[in-house]
Amino acid sequence: MTMKNPENDNMSDRISEVLEAAAHNLELRKSSSQSIARMNESGGALAPVQLEQRRMIHREESVRQQSDAFREIRTRLLAMGGRENFVTLVVAVSPRSGSSFVARNLAAAFAFDEAKTSLLVDCNVRYPNQHKVMGVEPLRGGLSDLMDHPAIGIESIIYHTGVPHLRLIPAGKPRESSSEYFTSHRMRAVIDSLRSRYADRYLFLDGPSVKGAPDARILADLADFVVVVAGYGKDTPGAISQALSHFEPSKLAGVVFNQAP
Repeated sequence: MTMKNPENDNMSDRISEVLEAAAHNLELRKSSSQSIARMNESGGALAPVQLEQRRMIHREESVRQQSDAFREIRTRLLAMGGRENFVTLVVAVSPRSGSSFVARNLAAAFAFDEAKTSLLVDCNVRYPNQHKVMGVEPLRGGLSDLMDHPAIGIESIIYHTGVPHLRLIPAGKPRESSSEYFTSHRMRAVIDSLRSRYADRYLFLDGPSVKGAPDARILADLADFVVVVAGYGKDTPGAISQALSHFEPSKLAGVVFNQAP
């Protein structure tokens, strides 16, 4: 016959209660996380053919070469950035060299990684384009509207794109002059808020070309890295070198030669 110690029984009961509570809390967190994921990705993902119509990469074989090219740029940026998330500015040497195409697909390449999210910000407020190409209707406004009316809030101008883990902030109402926006403390506060809110969020600023306006150089102050897009067979070595000279060497991630406008 064995003797039972009441204190041991009480201790076992308490341990069991703690373990059961921990398991219950874990299930609640998992359920909550899954619900948030479902809510954030509402509306469904675009099919590969729809992405190709938007001139965007995807995981299928038909665009493997392009996808691999953007993955290589992603790898380089991650090597430069280390473990912290970062802000990348994508600008062209001259207009119609395809920097918006590169920015859009670089953001998509980061979104391929299920542990990361990407946010594409259209900073070309003079000639907004990303929302048109991506089929997003900016009913709640965009970046320039937020600069003019901060009360609308940042979250209201972040739109789903149909690509999991990829969001878009459109440029908003077109403006002839944007320098005052990009040099303002409000713009820096917006970028800092977007970056710091989620540790897995990578920001991509689609800026205007270097040639013809100071906006690209101003936006570079808000970014950690700069990717310069040169039109293949269009931009001369001299023009490329001149464009690169506007940015801090430590921020330059490289030059992308692009054939697609």
